Amino acid sequence: MSETNRRPAYPDLGVLAGRLLFAVQRELFAALAADGFADLSPRHGAVLAYLGPDGSRATELARLSGQRKQVIGVVVDELETLGYVERRPDPGDRRAKLVCPTARGLAMISASGRILAALEDRHAARVGHREYAEFKRILTDVTDHQRRAPVIGPSTIGP
Repeated sequence: MSETNRRPAYPDLGVLAGRLLFAVQRELFAALAADGFADLSPRHGAVLAYLGPDGSRATELARLSGQRKQVIGVVVDELETLGYVERRPDPGDRRAKLVCPTARGLAMISASGRILAALEDRHAARVGHREYAEFKRILTDVTDHQRRAPVIGPSTIGP
């Protein structure tokens, strides 16, 4: 069986992860738009998904999201313009800045939490709560392991 014919029936980890990510984003951002947050896009998730209520440094957001600090800076600029975040001095280090959610940002984070909880509850009800919890445990482990894996260059792949 050729690689092209095999993929639809047996997608690899990257294909499955991408399908899951895009489907979750599609549902989440459609529901957020219906709740009054239509100005957001999936790229904003690189900041909003990791932003704590008391704020986070851009370097921490970059580490958690796996994005470059420059990308996070651009996304923070966009979110600041849209009124979801503001930059404040870090009380622990006045030279550093914290990215902090505004009232609108906190409302969106709360709405996001409700939407994602309903999405997860739907899947848990479909496959079983115990099975879904085990799936999340394994997916978390695989994800964490993959994020720690060394990047392999083209010269080290293959025979």
